[in-house]
Amino acid sequence: MAQGERLICASDALVDGGAGVRFEVHRAGGSLPAFAIRFRGSVHAYVNECRHQASELDWNPGEFFDAERLYLICATHGALYEPASGVCVDGPCCGASLAVVAVREHDGGVYCGED
Repeated sequence: MAQGERLICASDALVDGGAGVRFEVHRAGGSLPAFAIRFRGSVHAYVNECRHQASELDWNPGEFFDAERLYLICATHGALYEPASGVCVDGPCCGASLAVVAVREHDGGVYCGED
């Protein structure tokens, strides 16, 4: 682990298109809920907040993908987000993007940079 990194989870905790891992990011003004997912082999992480309204995306803790496992879906209004970019492709906030959280995967773990 590099200095300033915080372990989020073991790499094998994130299965492609499967459940995500929830964690907190610390930014000026406080902590924010965030999540990490694996999609097409790569790990991506975002602040857990729909761009339409400030509600968390997951319909059950860690459940972010739609039934087909192709998009992240907001449980409140059904907005669909592209997992690799965080861009909303359908729904009330089409074109807006989820806030990216920088993560790195190495040495069997997924790490968040210093908050």
